[in-house]
Amino acid sequence: MTSGQQLRQVANVLNASTLLGLLLARCARTAVRRGPRGLVIATGYRWTLPFAGAFAVGNVVIFRAGPAQALGNAALLAHEERHCTQYAWCLGVPFLPLYFIAAGWSLLRTGNPASANFFERQAGLEAGGYPDIHKRTAGPRAPHGIEA
Repeated sequence: MTSGQQLRQVANVLNASTLLGLLLARCARTAVRRGPRGLVIATGYRWTLPFAGAFAVGNVVIFRAGPAQALGNAALLAHEERHCTQYAWCLGVPFLPLYFIAAGWSLLRTGNPASANFFERQAGLEAGGYPDIHKRTAGPRAPHGIEA
């Protein structure tokens, strides 16, 4: 692990977000194993919410898929790892309300909770399986982009 990955791991243990992720994984009866770069991989998540195929809580990355599929999708794992880093920067659990505010803002602006979500954009929309939607205000436009 790099020093940054070690720092993230320690930060997410101290801010209790990794503990929250482990508790969620346990309650959802997932299979938990050590993953790369200080991550904990939980597989076989079956609860309805959230709708995503994978999500992170602290340094715990929770997948609906089995271990081979979860570890075999390097782009999605890297996307979720960036969310783990975001937990550390947000001092843990405050990441959750900040993320939901960003998702609401994105939903209002684009009709999609990820496309204009700061956290998803920073983690990489394409790697997370999200579209990059840029909706413009409807209505006629005058020359030079000024709305009529």
